[in-house]
This record gives sequence, C-alpha cells and structure tokens, in this order.
Amino acid sequence: MNNSKLALSCAVLAVTLLCGTAQSAVITSWTFEASAGTSSPAVGTGSVSLVGGTTSTFATGFAGSGTWAFNTTTYAAQGTGDRTRGVQFTASTASYENIVVDFNIRHSNTAANTIVVQASSNGTVWNDVQVFSFTPAASGTGDTWHSRSVALDASYSNAASFGFRVVAAFAPGTAGYLAARSTSSYSTSGTMRYDDVVISGTLIPAPGSIALLGVAGLAGTRRRR
Repeated sequence: MNNSKLALSCAVLAVTLLCGTAQSAVITSWTFEASAGTSSPAVGTGSVSLVGGTTSTFATGFAGSGTWAFNTTTYAAQGTGDRTRGVQFTASTASYENIVVDFNIRHSNTAANTIVVQASSNGTVWNDVQVFSFTPAASGTGDTWHSRSVALDASYSNAASFGFRVVAAFAPGTAGYLAARSTSSYSTSGTMRYDDVVISGTLIPAPGSIALLGVAGLAGTRRRR
C-alpha cells in the first residue's frame, strides 16, 4: 500500500472510531414497570427520591407503553414553597457529555401548571435550568401527558454525582400556583405523575481517538498536496 492510500485508510479509521462514540446513548432510564411499580432504573444505575415533603405512589395511568407511572403529591400550600417540592433523579454522567434529560409528566387538574427543572453536578448545589409552563384550559392541559426535554450545558458532563429535579413553581410573574385546568383551583393534593424518564449523553472521546483524528487530518492534508 502506497503512502497516499495508507493515509486515506488512517483517516477513514479515525473518523469511524470517533463518530462511533459520538452517538447519543441512554445512561439511565426509568419506566417504573413491575408487578406493583418500581423506582429502580430499567437501564443503568440511579435513584429516585422525593423533594421537600412530597409523597408518592405508583399509578396505573401511564405514558407510552407499559402499566405503571410514578405519582407524586403533597405539594406546598398556595403562595408558599415556590420551587421546593417535587422529585429528584440521580445518576452518574461520568465519561459522558452533551447530557439530555427527557421525561413525560401528567399534571392533575388541581396541580400547578408550572414546573422548573433543576440540575446539579455534585448533588449539593442545584441550579434552575428550564421552566415549563402552559396556559390552563378547560380541557387538554390538566390530566394530560406532556413530553419534556432539556439539553444541559457542559458543566453537567462527566459528573459522578449528577442529578436533576422537577419541582412545582409559581405561575410566571405571580406569587402563587395556578391550577393546570382553568376550571379548577390549585390544591396541595394535586398530583404530578412521571413516566419514561431518561438521562442520555454521548461518550467523551478517549484522548487516543482525538490524537488519531489529528494524525488522520494531517495525513489527509499531505495526500492532497
């Protein structure tokens, strides 16, 4: 094999290796499927916990396929506890970047119409990263599944103690909660139900792969001369 063909082969190999690690992969996911529901991950390793005094059960109303979903209630009284009660999911993102969290959520008619997603790279400091809110209507907002997705910045990559929270929040620009259905009033017994929760990311390329790509690029440049 002459030098130009060898250089081209190296370039192809380098790109193949690097691109092979750039595809998004599920790090941890929860489907809550078992004979009576479970909070153990369906894929990967992680945990689910309650935040600020909420309580939970497993419910048979679900999103997508399956039987069970994770149901939370006991939210804060009207005008109190903004962004302090909800649910928390934790899993290591070590060796991964471009972290994305996806989940399906069902607000009951009397639950808050607004949620805030918070994230942490160390399990201690939590930052607001996304607000989701909708205008309540007489139908189609409460007791309806909503799909949510949040792409996180690089500060949450390669974090062994990564976690994210979903917490009930005051309606934007107000000092109180707004019920998910326009004909209902907010109640502490309103529920937020979760299903198909996924933490995903792309593998961080090994240093050797990056170096190989650089060599391949140099080889390709020499070939074109």
